[in-house]
Amino acid sequence: MGRVQDKVALITGAALGIGRRSAERLAEEGAVVVLADVLEEEGAQAASEIGGQASFINLDVTQESAWVRAMEWVEANFGRLDVLMNNAGISPAGDVESTTYDLWQQVMNVNAGGVFLGCKYGVGLMKRHGGGSIINMSSMVAIRSSANLAAYSASKAAVRLLTKSVALYGGPLGIRCNSVHPGGVQTRMLDAFRKLFPDEE
Repeated sequence: MGRVQDKVALITGAALGIGRRSAERLAEEGAVVVLADVLEEEGAQAASEIGGQASFINLDVTQESAWVRAMEWVEANFGRLDVLMNNAGISPAGDVESTTYDLWQQVMNVNAGGVFLGCKYGVGLMKRHGGGSIINMSSMVAIRSSANLAAYSASKAAVRLLTKSVALYGGPLGIRCNSVHPGGVQTRMLDAFRKLFPDEE
């Protein structure tokens, strides 16, 4: 217990799934946790159930102005940001032929663009207060792709390489940046994908 005692952590996509459980775990280890999501009702409820120093802010990760406001809010309320977890993402299925360009852009905006903006403004805040740690949620498909996840695979590969760039840039500033590459995790997002196939296993 207490591994991140009094550290300030912001997690995107924190209303549900991996994001919510990460917020819970960080809080268990003593962090001041900010849950950020566009799902206001679920996010506020999650923060309330976590209790302690957990709070919720509405954040659309695709909007640069929303990131600016979020970082200003965190700095005004907590004085610094120690941990940023760029977790928000979407994973609509589609092979290269069935994926529309509009869907491609939507997936890229959320999964890659949202992480870019988080890193950009997270680094800006962290370097003013002595450094920190950025965790970017990628996927195993960033390493081994899937025919049925054309846009998602590409977006998560972008996260993987962006992370390396941010790590190189942030190192001298005292900012670590790592990507996480999970396989299938039993969340609502996976449930929707599984239903597309006759054999869910």
